[in-house]
Amino acid sequence: MALSYLWILLLCQQTWPEVAGRDTDVHMMDGILGESITFPLNIQESQQLRSIVWTAKTSVAFIEPGDSGKAPVVRVTHNDYDNRIEVIAQNYNLIISDLKMEDAGDYKADIRTEKATTTQHYHLQVYRRLGKPKITQSLMTSMNNTCNVTLICSVEQGQENVTYSWSPLGEKGNVLQVFQTPADKELTYTCTAWNPVSNNSDSISVQQLCAGITQGSQIRHTGLLSVLAVLILAVLILSSVFLLRLCKRRQGSHLKAFTKSSDDASKKTIYACITPSGDTQPAEVRIYDEIRQSKVGEILTQKSKSPRTSGCEVVV
Repeated sequence: MALSYLWILLLCQQTWPEVAGRDTDVHMMDGILGESITFPLNIQESQQLRSIVWTAKTSVAFIEPGDSGKAPVVRVTHNDYDNRIEVIAQNYNLIISDLKMEDAGDYKADIRTEKATTTQHYHLQVYRRLGKPKITQSLMTSMNNTCNVTLICSVEQGQENVTYSWSPLGEKGNVLQVFQTPADKELTYTCTAWNPVSNNSDSISVQQLCAGITQGSQIRHTGLLSVLAVLILAVLILSSVFLLRLCKRRQGSHLKAFTKSSDDASKKTIYACITPSGDTQPAEVRIYDEIRQSKVGEILTQKSKSPRTSGCEVVV
């Protein structure tokens, strides 16, 4: 029983260094989506290679050396890697082409020679190649001939592990606060986006920033003037309508007053009915004479002095 425990202890002592070394000796690999990546092995001919077994989440490939100077024999062991695996004959480095995001992860190569079997570990991360970033403006204000603008830099795709920097200020991050005076109109701000496999940049000038703010101010000023003009026009129209109605109302009052005075005058008119004497024509003739009120007294006096005849006077 003691002998069995001794063998187990010796086995653990032999495997622990290998496991520890394997965990600390991981090759970090950064690949680009749609492009290829090479896993280095650097095996020399003097090592008398027997086989190499590549595995990841699944099996990848089985490789054997070719006969006397011929190319290695490569057997792809999973459909996901069909037509994408290549091995360099001189050093047995493995190439995976047309990388996919799904290819990211841990890889292992078990290398078997005549003397021993060794294992190499890799960790692959796949990134998109960055396109040109876009600079947008927000929170624009203008005061005392100073342009205060917030710039935001962003990329459309591949935002994982992306860092941003601004020149000439050297600021980090995708947001930049800008305070510009007319003396700085020649400045240009450049945003550079980085990830582990690529970088790209875009620029914007201070003239563009302040021009945008000025244009916005002009638009707001024009809008205010338009609203003011509409209000003034509305006031003028309402005033005209009011004055027109007032004039019509006054004209109506004058017309009523004139009609009333005419009626009063007609009521003060005196009509006299006179029947001629017998020596005149036999037919009765009535003569109406319109006499003003001022002559009423005179008419009445004359009639009182004259002989009484058949007749009539109408005084209204």
